[in-house]
Amino acid sequence: MSGNTAVMVLEDGRVFRGTTFGAVGQTLGEAVFCTAMTGYQETLTDPSYDRQIVVATAPQIGNTGWNDEDDESQQIWVAGYAVRDPSRRASNWRANRTLQAELENQNIVGIAGIDTRALVRHLRTRGSMKAGIFSGDQLADIDELLARVNGRPSMLGADLAGEVSTKEMYTIEPVGDARFTVVAVDLGIKANTPRMFAERGMRVHVVPSNVTLDQIKELNPDGVFLSNGPGDPATQDDAVALTQGVLSEGLPLFGICFGNQILGRALGRKTYKMKFGHRGINIPVIEHHSGRISITAQNHGFALEGEAGEQFDTPFGRAEVSHTCANDGTVEGLNLIDGKAFSVQYHPEAAAGPHDAAYLFDRFAMLMEGA
Repeated sequence: MSGNTAVMVLEDGRVFRGTTFGAVGQTLGEAVFCTAMTGYQETLTDPSYDRQIVVATAPQIGNTGWNDEDDESQQIWVAGYAVRDPSRRASNWRANRTLQAELENQNIVGIAGIDTRALVRHLRTRGSMKAGIFSGDQLADIDELLARVNGRPSMLGADLAGEVSTKEMYTIEPVGDARFTVVAVDLGIKANTPRMFAERGMRVHVVPSNVTLDQIKELNPDGVFLSNGPGDPATQDDAVALTQGVLSEGLPLFGICFGNQILGRALGRKTYKMKFGHRGINIPVIEHHSGRISITAQNHGFALEGEAGEQFDTPFGRAEVSHTCANDGTVEGLNLIDGKAFSVQYHPEAAAGPHDAAYLFDRFAMLMEGA
């Protein structure tokens, strides 16, 4: 094989041959696909993609290069990146370097020049699966590479929130006068979330995923936020217990993505692993009370059980499935009818857009104001 050869091996034995992209070496993870046409920098730095090899469905990636303002966290979290046609140059006035250079800087192993349409169709048919990208001195007999891939733990049962969470509390000050204080539990939070709170006059204390209820109460919050994050929500018993404690205190609560699943579990719902998940910025969601449809950004491979408009009893009062996906009926939001808590599965804070759902931050402010 030539010096720039790379191969991607799936757990079912399917092999895609291409060229190196980013760092040279080996990476293992869960192969998933993202349908976003833009915003690859936000995707790569989203902690929810921890341990996942992301396949870009857009054919050309890297056109706008890499800048120092759009990162959603302190590092690239994806395990690997698979693209069809990497742009040979960065063409944007905000770019500081190329995508290739940043992948090399952060030692992210990728592959280019493969038929990503065939790969995505395969993942849609067979489901997300374990995979590996290999190049350089990591190249070997395919049977050996397949054995490495299948030796990787599954995403089912993966406890990853603590891996991506902040280790120490930090505070984002509000823009203008402080109206509210919010404690944001970092299960894999994105940088734009505290910014959107701050724009609405909220002081945000971002706390580690292992925070206790007493520590939250010491901060005297007007509301509590549960962030997005990676892994299997079925592993998050501590976060579920914390959420039940917050609900018992009657504090207003808002959850996004992983936070939606944690709230659901706290209300007695079960979660399951989806066949290939929702990842992209073009997914329609129905809000059942209003009939409003928002085009949303999403990134999740697990979901809550439930049906559109379903109401159910919880230890904290009556609750309902408030939102579902227009494509497949997946639960996309919950509302505690008899309390002060709601959540959505999608990302109203998505910096790359769309911004249809940004009003949910205002809804949280109204909930705290009413409390």
